[in-house]
Amino acid sequence: MELRSLFPIFENQRGLIYLDNAATTQRVQTVVEEIDKFNSRGNATIHRGVYDLSSTATLKYEEVRKKVANFLGVGRPETIAFTKGTTESINVIAQSYLKSRLKPGDNIVITVMEHHANFVPWQVLCQEMGCKLRVAPLNDFGELDIDTFQKLIDRNTRMVAITHISNVLGIVNPIEELIDFAHAKGAPVLIDAAQSAALHDLDVKKYKYDFLAFSGHKIFGPFGVGLLYTNPDFIGEMKPYALGGGIIRHVSADKVTFQAYPHNLDAGTPNISGVLGLGAAIDFLKGLHRKMLRKYVSDLSTKCKVELSAINEVELLVESNENVSSIVSFSIHGIHPHDVASYLNADGIAVRAGNHCAQPLHVYLDTPSSLRVSFSIYNTENEIDVLINSIKSLIKFWKSGS
Repeated sequence: MELRSLFPIFENQRGLIYLDNAATTQRVQTVVEEIDKFNSRGNATIHRGVYDLSSTATLKYEEVRKKVANFLGVGRPETIAFTKGTTESINVIAQSYLKSRLKPGDNIVITVMEHHANFVPWQVLCQEMGCKLRVAPLNDFGELDIDTFQKLIDRNTRMVAITHISNVLGIVNPIEELIDFAHAKGAPVLIDAAQSAALHDLDVKKYKYDFLAFSGHKIFGPFGVGLLYTNPDFIGEMKPYALGGGIIRHVSADKVTFQAYPHNLDAGTPNISGVLGLGAAIDFLKGLHRKMLRKYVSDLSTKCKVELSAINEVELLVESNENVSSIVSFSIHGIHPHDVASYLNADGIAVRAGNHCAQPLHVYLDTPSSLRVSFSIYNTENEIDVLINSIKSLIKFWKSGS
């Protein structure tokens, strides 16, 4: 069966050319069905009910934790916490794990290509704790400057936080090499896998990262749910992120003790239907030939870059076709990205325009904003042809009016 037919959005939005997958992927039918089934047939809160509906919901919820652990090659489900998404997962690590361990003179190492979600939490934390935020630059090819990155890590580095794939440049960072070097210096590593979780291998045994975060809505699943993997060596050091019901072991008028991780992050009623939808998305991913589809999407990206490069008025943010994923960012001389996106929208093409929650990167590249097209498993070469023709039409129209 053609993969595109598994996504109901394309049946309901005929003619849609959806090229904003780096922001969110479309939802697969099995995810929609799983959420609807829970909402209409099994709706109950978890962990505190002894009646059948609650017990069944609890069982299904915890089964997803096991499913995610298996997906990441982890033998211990208790290393998996559910969050609202990548952003909250990173904030949890900053506040629940790292903050109490920092002192003036320590440093945190990130890269200039980070999404704000993996930049601002560390920046603010360093400002609060009197620490230094060290930001690794890019090389002349728009890739991470590995030599400088390594020099920034020393014995006072308390966290290294890296994106697996840049949400603007589409560059795939060599995280195995970077993790090994950081560990050799005694620094734990967090990987932002928001852009890679859908199609890339994230096996813990291979990469040995200490923390990993990604979101359900970027792996064909629901909004408002994501996960956080924590190295077993660190789970005992994870403090509650928010306080309230659901995380309490015992409370009295003068003392409280909390559940162990990951349940000490579950204050309040969690997004149960979202977690079950996340489980359905994981099932979908496990049924795909992800290596083959990763190449398919990368080939779409390469074709798009070649076609764009042939247009004189177009400037790519990254010229290289090496170590690229599904993302292509560019600008058109003399035309604001928002104007381009609006024009493309009239042709049924959905792209992203702006700084893509990566202002430090755009400042570094001396580019106020850019256009971004990002592909997924349901996109086609024909859609690229439509995109290119629409851009050429816009440029011709723009020139005729100037």
